[in-house]
Amino acid sequence: MILAMLLLPVSVRAENVPADTLRVLFWNLENFFDSRNDSTSVSEGEFSAFGERHWSRRKFETKCRSIAKGILWAASQEGGLPDVIGLAEVENYYVLWHLLRRTALRKLDYSIVHFDSPDPRGIDVALLFRTSRLQRADAKPCRLYNPDSTVMATRDILLFVGRQGEEKTAFLVNHHPSKYGGAALSEARRELAVRRLAFLADSLRRSGTDRIVAMGDFNDTPANPLYKLLEPGLRNLAEPLHRQGKGSIKYEGAWELIDMFFVSEACRTDGMKILQIPFLQTPDKGHAGMKPLRTYSGPRYIGGVSDHCPIWLTLSF
Repeated sequence: MILAMLLLPVSVRAENVPADTLRVLFWNLENFFDSRNDSTSVSEGEFSAFGERHWSRRKFETKCRSIAKGILWAASQEGGLPDVIGLAEVENYYVLWHLLRRTALRKLDYSIVHFDSPDPRGIDVALLFRTSRLQRADAKPCRLYNPDSTVMATRDILLFVGRQGEEKTAFLVNHHPSKYGGAALSEARRELAVRRLAFLADSLRRSGTDRIVAMGDFNDTPANPLYKLLEPGLRNLAEPLHRQGKGSIKYEGAWELIDMFFVSEACRTDGMKILQIPFLQTPDKGHAGMKPLRTYSGPRYIGGVSDHCPIWLTLSF
């Protein structure tokens, strides 16, 4: 398996990918911090060499290598490298640079899109794209706002527009407010995030961009009627998997699907997939089956990547 992954970049570069096809991966990397204590975020002190987690450079580099192997495994299973990778819970530009320049991804042509957000934990969303497949037409952070028009202390929605020849595709990377802080408050904050996403998608369509992909950790399942606010412009590709009981995260023994893709009508696809990477799964000792292998189990370091499975989408136009 390791040998195949090391050889994969050479074979993938030689593949003949149709110009009207795009492969997309989204992955919440759960506290993807470097090991330096160089900011005032809530989580920064915890994830440093002398912090509560004893987050060392060795552990950081191990996580980077595991993420890279996970991406290459996905490419080997899905017929090629993802052209676009959306990420959540990323601390800064440096961790992305290290991922692309100091791991098995270093020979590939990924470029970084990242903006610092006002999130108090110091985590952002980000996007990687292959420069051989897309040109950067536009990229910006889109703030979320409270009802009094102040900026919400949470992750931005990242907007990236990629160009293939004369055609443009917009990608919106999301990490919506969590359910912490009380049900009513968290629901209201997520509603504001969904309304902001709907506004951005409508603005893109009015400007002539019909190919739209929204992805991310929405911190709620497709069962929430909030997502009707995105219709008819965006359809939720996670709904069929949710009805089948599939999930991207396991909570108290039950799978929940909170990582999702929404696409516009101009995007054709066979649906989204949840990728359960074998070497990033571990037995669920408290319940039946397997679960994602996290970096920490409580305070104990176990060397995984995330409590989320990545999700995959192949688009044609």
